Amino acid sequence: MSDLLNTLEKYNQSHLMKYFSELNAEEQQNLTAELESINFDNIAKLTAEYVLKQPETHIPADLSPAPFFGLNSKNDAEKELYSQALEKGIELLKAGKVAALTVAGGQGTRLGYDGPKGTYPISPVENKTFFQYYAETILRIREKYNCDFKWYVMTSILNNDATIQHFEENNYFGLDQDSVMFFAQGTMPCIGYDGKLLLNSKSSLAKNPDGHGGTLLALKKSGALAEMAQNGVEYISYFQIDNPLVTIANELFIGLSALKDSEMSAIMLAKTNAFEKLGNFCVSDNKLSIIEYSDMPEELATATDENGVLKFIAGSPAIHIISREFVERLTADGTLNLPWHRADKKVPCLNEEGVLATPKTENAVKLEAFIFDALPLASKTLILEADRNSEFAPTKNQTGVDSVESCRDMLMERDAKWLENAGVTVPRNEDGALDCKIELSPLKFIDAEDVKNYCASNTVNISAEDSIYLS
Repeated sequence: MSDLLNTLEKYNQSHLMKYFSELNAEEQQNLTAELESINFDNIAKLTAEYVLKQPETHIPADLSPAPFFGLNSKNDAEKELYSQALEKGIELLKAGKVAALTVAGGQGTRLGYDGPKGTYPISPVENKTFFQYYAETILRIREKYNCDFKWYVMTSILNNDATIQHFEENNYFGLDQDSVMFFAQGTMPCIGYDGKLLLNSKSSLAKNPDGHGGTLLALKKSGALAEMAQNGVEYISYFQIDNPLVTIANELFIGLSALKDSEMSAIMLAKTNAFEKLGNFCVSDNKLSIIEYSDMPEELATATDENGVLKFIAGSPAIHIISREFVERLTADGTLNLPWHRADKKVPCLNEEGVLATPKTENAVKLEAFIFDALPLASKTLILEADRNSEFAPTKNQTGVDSVESCRDMLMERDAKWLENAGVTVPRNEDGALDCKIELSPLKFIDAEDVKNYCASNTVNISAEDSIYLS
């Protein structure tokens, strides 16, 4: 205890023990363990760099647009590469060399929902939750490729128990319990503008999740990374919880990553405008990186080529293939040396009277690590273009852009296109909008090929204003 008190005094954090004598034995033990787990030397350095001064965003002078593999091959050589990559991706899936990783630490607050975001009902007809939709997709992947395909779900300390309960109450949606592993992401203490850590109660610190960049270290600390190695997993398919349109087992993406020895690969979407809220894929010093849309200088964001196309057109939807060995290398010493990002927040904390209070203005800094900051650390990277209408339906709001409404519409439109490509007539209005509701069960359909094969031996009739669920 004396060592801890000396450490707190050294780093001007003695206030964290202000109420220690008022705590019972268990509370004292918990607070002591929490404080002893903190690297105060590191916190002091981060405070000096990110809290006591505003960090500056440095835009390299040699910044240029990142090259990428196009949605369609542009020549015979690339066509052959795509063909080989597709075969390689299928081979790796069948061999059980790929696993899924979902970042699911958030709550559904912005959707008007009290609970883990993954438990929100999102599918347009059956109201399946995000988790159910992904679970059924994974069941179909396992069936289609006759493979072990494990699912790693990163929760947060806030929603871990509720997430596991959701799976238990639904019998893991048909998955074997052993095929799903939950692990909680790490946290960082919230730091007041004076450099002092904040208390959330007399016996605990105010903390925040350490960002999706913390996923990599959490994989290490949870034992998930070691389990992947033991099971022969070589590639991790990374995606976020609120995008049910994502292709979890993207054979081309996986195969390209393998053939090109890419340690971290990324999907890109062609930006709809210069200021779309997607990170910009860039290259500096021959290293791939992402500049956030809010940090991109306007003259670069709006720059166009001779055809009037945005030069920095490649936007990031946070979909990656990551080499397991790359994660092992980054986390070998039990730390993850990624840059941190500052967010000024109103953090509830104990006031001078020892009462929990929510400030009316920002009072503290939350530090987060972003997974895309690992890209410059990879020896090799690649970017593959995807069609946003079949790959990206983010669900951030209740209505409007990137909402529950737009996500459901995009899911139905993708399913309708699959049916139309298979020869099914889908009712549409004069403006081309769907005049029906459609949902294809991911237990049976995860790509256009599945739909085509089904329609070859089954008649599908859809009338105007129908609500159709095919399973």
